[in-house]
Amino acid sequence: MPTNMPARESDRIPPEAGIDDLRHGAQRCRDCPIGEHATQAVFGEGPESAKLMLVGEQPGDQEDIQGHPFVGPSGRLLDRALEHLGWARDSIYVTNAVKHFKFEPRGKRRIHKTPAQQEIEVCMQWLERELELVQPEAVVALGATAARALAGPTVSVMRQRGQWVVRPDGLRILVTLHPSALLRGPPDEREAAFARWLDDLRHASRYIAPG
Repeated sequence: MPTNMPARESDRIPPEAGIDDLRHGAQRCRDCPIGEHATQAVFGEGPESAKLMLVGEQPGDQEDIQGHPFVGPSGRLLDRALEHLGWARDSIYVTNAVKHFKFEPRGKRRIHKTPAQQEIEVCMQWLERELELVQPEAVVALGATAARALAGPTVSVMRQRGQWVVRPDGLRILVTLHPSALLRGPPDEREAAFARWLDDLRHASRYIAPG
């Protein structure tokens, strides 16, 4: 890192630190503006020995309030998918590419706003530390923000969904939709979209321990 660049919040945390240390560091982080307005940082959860990591885009309204990833409507759809696939959620490490909820107020509601590329790049410091600590064998990128954070800005979810992308460091990344994309689709097409999404996710089943 060039010496004239300001220190990142994650650089203040020793390399041997655990998940809880990283979680506390993310709460302090103001390296991009999103953290000023969110209720709290929403860090990843799951076993540090997980072979598979699921990476979403950013916390939603309920995640921001409750402080846990994938607990809102998208989380309920993810849980339904995991049940169909026979994947135990407590065997998977689940997190987001961006740790704070970016939104714009609309009356009493807070409407999701897509993070800017620079904000994604700044927040990548936390996801990379999670990857270093958990060392998953594979990652599922749920949505464009996650896919681009993990594999670069040229990744196209719609063109590459259901496919593996391999990073220069050897990490395998399965690209697919974020569950919120299914929820935004036409109601009469949601079951078909859900079935296709399950087909995407099944490619990662080899990284789930039996039982």
